[in-house]
Amino acid sequence: MRIAILGAGKMGVWFAKFFIAEGYSVVVADRKQEKLKKLKQELAVETADFAEAVEKADKVLICVSISAFKEVIKKISPAVRDGQIVMDICSIKDVPVQTMHKHLKSSLILGMHPVFGPGSTTIENKTFVLTPTNRQEEACAADFKKWLETKKARVFVMSPQKHDQLMSVVLGLPHFLGLVACDTLLEQADYPETKDVAGTTYRMLFTLAEVAALENPDLFASLQLSLPELDKIEGSFIEKANEWLNLIKQKDRAAITRKMEQLKAKLTKASGDYERSYKTMYEMLEATEN
Repeated sequence: MRIAILGAGKMGVWFAKFFIAEGYSVVVADRKQEKLKKLKQELAVETADFAEAVEKADKVLICVSISAFKEVIKKISPAVRDGQIVMDICSIKDVPVQTMHKHLKSSLILGMHPVFGPGSTTIENKTFVLTPTNRQEEACAADFKKWLETKKARVFVMSPQKHDQLMSVVLGLPHFLGLVACDTLLEQADYPETKDVAGTTYRMLFTLAEVAALENPDLFASLQLSLPELDKIEGSFIEKANEWLNLIKQKDRAAITRKMEQLKAKLTKASGDYERSYKTMYEMLEATEN
């Protein structure tokens, strides 16, 4: 089995290493020749241009940025074969899947989102979302899901539209919160010292802030501009922040207490197990710090 990895960025390299470890033959393509030269020296992979890589492969995995996605799809469209499986790893699914369907009519399309970063050493307990749009794709997704689950990955299957709706909250909002938090924290002259005396809650905040600030700017912009109704969700956050700020300015202790109790009740109802969720959150933070 030969797999073409289109894109030699961090995630493209991650998947190249992963499939090599699984015993597959891998060919990698990228528009930057210096990346390919370096990768060829580091890994036992073949390199090629986009069309050649597709022609040589049984399956294709597209790992380019969202902004470069359409251009790459057009480049490989003459090279894809009937029934050839073509997947992508974009963090947004609706537009990329539509783009593949438009330009790669003869191939079998399957949108995929690995919800983890290139720092991961395994796919065990990592989340994958598959986004088939017809019965043929659903059958392909079912087979791929079974294979991923043998590697102990967590796999969810849904429509591209449902995926993007969820990612507005799962990715878009946290990125927004993290950047705003980072912007605010760096305004504090003693920010480095605050980290020295930080407790668990503050460590959670600056971890989110720093991770968001170090994110790929192109990815952040693509998510913020493409995820559905994200501006409304982030606008709701601003409104809620102002509500809390007004209570603090008014020094209304009773109102703050009532609002916190209401939130606890809502959280318990939404999560089904507040204490368990609370414990898991701190365990995840400790694991990140270690």
